[in-house]
Amino acid sequence: MPTKAVCVLKGDVSGTIYFAQQEDKGPVVLTGEVQGLAKGKHGFHIHEFGDNTNGCTSAGAHFNPCKVEHGGPDATIRHVGDLGNIESSGGGATKVCIQDSLISLNGPNSIIGRTLVVHADPDDFGLGGHELSKSTGNAGARIACGVIGIAQV
Repeated sequence: MPTKAVCVLKGDVSGTIYFAQQEDKGPVVLTGEVQGLAKGKHGFHIHEFGDNTNGCTSAGAHFNPCKVEHGGPDATIRHVGDLGNIESSGGGATKVCIQDSLISLNGPNSIIGRTLVVHADPDDFGLGGHELSKSTGNAGARIACGVIGIAQV
């Protein structure tokens, strides 16, 4: 059972995100950084496929095995892949430190082999009233992505 994973993000911005899980059902901790982000908040999601053959587009929709509406990371109803936003000061690297109890490195909510995507715009957590709010958080273009793989322990 993997307890560590890694994702190398490539696109208009770049970065490396590490995933660690202490127990099979414990929270997953994401750490790392993204370089080149514009100032502001950017949607940060796990998408369903580990397919980047057509850039980030071929990664599919948000990872949503329960077939529910989009929501924020603390919402009762949300996609498994809804990790919210990362926020950039607009200069240098944007540090990422997220803890999430819905994603996993094992079992039915495993994110291994799926794609992590950084979006151009903020995720509105399904509350923005835009036609895309309930499906994508209206987070805009996919500006970087990478497949999540098992990391060396």
